[in-house]
Amino acid sequence: MVNARLVYCLEEKGALSPFQSGFRHHRSTVDNILPLETSIREAFVRNQHLVSIFFDMEKAYDRTWRYGILKDLYHLGFRGNLPVFIQNFLKTRVFQVRVGSTLSRDFYQLEGVPQGISVVFFILKIKDIVKQLPLTVKGTLFVDDFQISCASANMSTIGRQLQIAICKITDWTNTNGFVISNQKTICMHFCRKRGLHPHPEITLNGVVLTIPEGESSS
Repeated sequence: MVNARLVYCLEEKGALSPFQSGFRHHRSTVDNILPLETSIREAFVRNQHLVSIFFDMEKAYDRTWRYGILKDLYHLGFRGNLPVFIQNFLKTRVFQVRVGSTLSRDFYQLEGVPQGISVVFFILKIKDIVKQLPLTVKGTLFVDDFQISCASANMSTIGRQLQIAICKITDWTNTNGFVISNQKTICMHFCRKRGLHPHPEITLNGVVLTIPEGESSS
C-alpha cells in the first residue's frame, strides 16, 4: 500500500527521471533499446562512429544511501506521515544468521534498502545521475542499468566527451554512496566505416575500458 502510494506521488510530481524505464507503468526495456538503436542508425547514415558504455553498479540495493533517500523526498516536498513512516521503516534494521539451531549475534544494517520497496527507493535515489551528462552525451536507465552514448565523425571527440561524462558520473556516485564496477562496465563501438579505426581510450577509476573482441559493429 505504501509502495503504491509512493509511486503514485512520485509520478504525479514528475519526480522520476524521464530516462528511467525500470518498474514504471507503460514503460519497458524497449523504451531504452529503441533510442540507442535510433542513435546507432543515425550515426551510420551520417558516416559517424557511436560509442556506448554500459555501467554496472556494485551491490546497488545494498549500497543505497538511506539519508539521501529521505533528503530527496524532503526536497521534492514530501511532508507529514509518509516520510515519517519511510524513515521509521528504514532505520534500526537488525538481522541474524541461523545455522541449524544456532543463531548468530545481531547485525545492524547501516545502509541499503529492504526488499519490497527497494526498487522505488533506488530509482528515486539514482534519478539525478543522468543530469551529470554533457549535452553531447545521451543516457538511459533501467533501474540500476545505466547506458550512455556519444556519436561523432571524430573518435577523439567521442573519447573526450565520454571521459568528461565518466568523471562527472564518478563524482556523483562517490557523493551518493554508489560504486561502479570496473570489471563489469563495458564499452561498445558501432560504425560502418571501412578500414581500421582506433578505439577511444576511456578510463574509469584509473582503469582503461576495453572493447572485447566482437563488440565493435561495422
